[in-house]
Amino acid sequence: MRFVKMHGIGNDYVYVDACSTDAARAFALRADLPRLARRISDRHRGVGSDGLILVCAPGAGVAAHVRMRMFNADGSESEMCGNGVRCIAKFAHDRLGVRAAPMLVETGRGVLSIAYETLAGKLTSATVDMGEPILDAARIPVDESRLRSAPAAGGAHAIERVVDAGEAGDWIGGCVSMGNPHVVFFDAANGALCGDGLAALKIAEVGPRIENHPAFPRRVNAHFVRVLSPREAAMRTWERGAGATQACGTGACAVLVAGVRTGRLDRRATLHLPGGDLQVEWDDRTNHVLMTGPAEDVFEGEWNVE
Repeated sequence: MRFVKMHGIGNDYVYVDACSTDAARAFALRADLPRLARRISDRHRGVGSDGLILVCAPGAGVAAHVRMRMFNADGSESEMCGNGVRCIAKFAHDRLGVRAAPMLVETGRGVLSIAYETLAGKLTSATVDMGEPILDAARIPVDESRLRSAPAAGGAHAIERVVDAGEAGDWIGGCVSMGNPHVVFFDAANGALCGDGLAALKIAEVGPRIENHPAFPRRVNAHFVRVLSPREAAMRTWERGAGATQACGTGACAVLVAGVRTGRLDRRATLHLPGGDLQVEWDDRTNHVLMTGPAEDVFEGEWNVE
């Protein structure tokens, strides 16, 4: 099986062509994809990645150029990945010859429109129209009956809730879906993140407790944020099924939305992630979130599928 390792600001995945030939399409249908994702993502015994992404043909009747299927490092299938979908666009442009502008990619979130820039015939960066954020608890989904109201919350901050993480303490945050579920914790409400706390955060202890909290029936991606100004914030992420990652594109979008809703961020901001920066905008005319960032190749190889 031929593969390409790619990343978007350090959020790295193994990409496989599952559409350009009959053999590629047949492989995607017969392979044990969850097992393959676990094996190939292993950073000691495999290629090493945050997961596996297949570049597939669109579903019947779907107006798109390619389809994205994403598997986390633990083998679970997810709806969407913001950094991954930029790399899907690069794969389709550079390797499959898709030149449509904008490019349309089918995801578990729906069909996303992607504008892109090229250099020397290669796609280098992309702006993804991520669609409208989902704020309804039942659709995120989150069971708010399993959370507590934030103490002394008022005004816009009344949308935040207390997540009891057991030995990892109480965390005050707000929930957003970008087609996949997120919970966002800001420094202003969580003193442990202030000052140098974000860098010192024991995310491997806190993250799993929040990811698997009973309030989140499909688990959740957790983000810890320090606001630097209304147009700039730093964040760290614990991704469901992958753990601590260098970046999360949908998470950066969720952070901006949560920041706007609580009066902490403007509608356009730079999000600093461990792997690099993303530019995110929540357009007040369309209610759509736009995410801009790079897409890069790492290497190509061949994997022996047992």
